[in-house]
Amino acid sequence: MEKPRILLLAGGRSQEHEVSLWSAEGVLAHMPFPTDLAVIAKDGRWLLGERAQEALRAKEAPTGDHPFPPPLDWDRYQVVFPLLHGPFGEDGTVQGFLELLGKPYVGAGVAASALCLDKDLSKRVLAQAGIPVVPWVALYRGERPFIPFDPPYFVKPANTGSSIGVARVEDYAHLEAALAEAFRYDPKAVVEKALLGVRELEVGVLGNVRGEASPVGEVRYQAPFYDYETKYTPGRAELLIPAPLDPGTQETVQELALKAYRVLGIRGMARVDFFLVGEEIYLNEINTIPGFTPTSMYPRLFAAAGVPYPELLRRLVELALSPV
Repeated sequence: MEKPRILLLAGGRSQEHEVSLWSAEGVLAHMPFPTDLAVIAKDGRWLLGERAQEALRAKEAPTGDHPFPPPLDWDRYQVVFPLLHGPFGEDGTVQGFLELLGKPYVGAGVAASALCLDKDLSKRVLAQAGIPVVPWVALYRGERPFIPFDPPYFVKPANTGSSIGVARVEDYAHLEAALAEAFRYDPKAVVEKALLGVRELEVGVLGNVRGEASPVGEVRYQAPFYDYETKYTPGRAELLIPAPLDPGTQETVQELALKAYRVLGIRGMARVDFFLVGEEIYLNEINTIPGFTPTSMYPRLFAAAGVPYPELLRRLVELALSPV
């Protein structure tokens, strides 16, 4: 079989625009197939060819050239790789367009993408399936907050990633300001109970329907929580792969990740994040388009499992072309 040609989509309208371009640089450097880049600017217009490369070098594209749909020869590409973090890319919107085109793409489908990005809806499904999650409530803009558990809290926009709009709240008096910040990014927010003595664990999953789990990694840092700067500034966080866990705990985390992956109907890839408090394990959230930046955990987890970066990308493309 001839090598498939890939179209990599990066940038996007979300607050994670720059993160997407950092990820795209890593993927382009390791992709084993011929690949073209298209960048979606912050205004929703598209950049193609050399203009897309200029945006990649600048790590930002405030404005684009072409309105949607862009003037692309879609028949030229066998697989599309949407590397668009957050809303308008990781939420099923782009995936729906690619479904209409009949074009295979890397990663989760429309329903799973939308479900996983929404922290409230995904928790509801996971809890119903018996997977432990941190206590939370969802609030829409304008609603009076009633929180049935004591502070401290984490307040988050329901549909963002990279800790954008997230705040840790130590007492009820500061809840309103934190909610106002979250509502800047989304009309729905979640308020989660902040657990004490937490270890943060992450595991990668690769596959369709029946995925395979990577070793479990652990993130350690000095900041009050794993915020945007800590995630993407080299040296701010320490990534331990494998995490120093007893074999039973590692196996339980991997099993929960695979169960959640199947329950939510994910394809291709995901990074599943957990909290460990003593011996209690809680699933925090699932990222259907994990980061591929220099500080990202997902490619490192599979490298530790003996799947180097180019092989990981090759398998993701093959999974996009596979019916099961």
